[in-house]
Amino acid sequence: MNSITTLNGTTATITVRSDIDFDTLPPLRAAADALPAHVTHLLWDLNHTLFMDVAGLHLLFAPTPPDRQGRHTTVTGLRTQPLRLLRLAAEANPATFNLDHLLCDAPATV
Repeated sequence: MNSITTLNGTTATITVRSDIDFDTLPPLRAAADALPAHVTHLLWDLNHTLFMDVAGLHLLFAPTPPDRQGRHTTVTGLRTQPLRLLRLAAEANPATFNLDHLLCDAPATV
């Protein structure tokens, strides 16, 4: 698994260069947890992620830690399969998997 974290003011971008599954979930969570406290926006760049299983849902919809309550998360670069998974999850449980604020470059409608 390869990921790159870049900081630009209060925005952090984590670019993932692999599939997202339960093997890659811990290091991705660790990358997000290691961000400085002043980061208020986390952007997951998934342009290089062809496959995502339910671990991706755990990553993108994890509860915000108490010390990071003001952090907003979005995702960009969703390929066909990860986007389909997010849409299926949102269709099955829209209250839990609300895509309105997560997706920054893809329509959230199914």
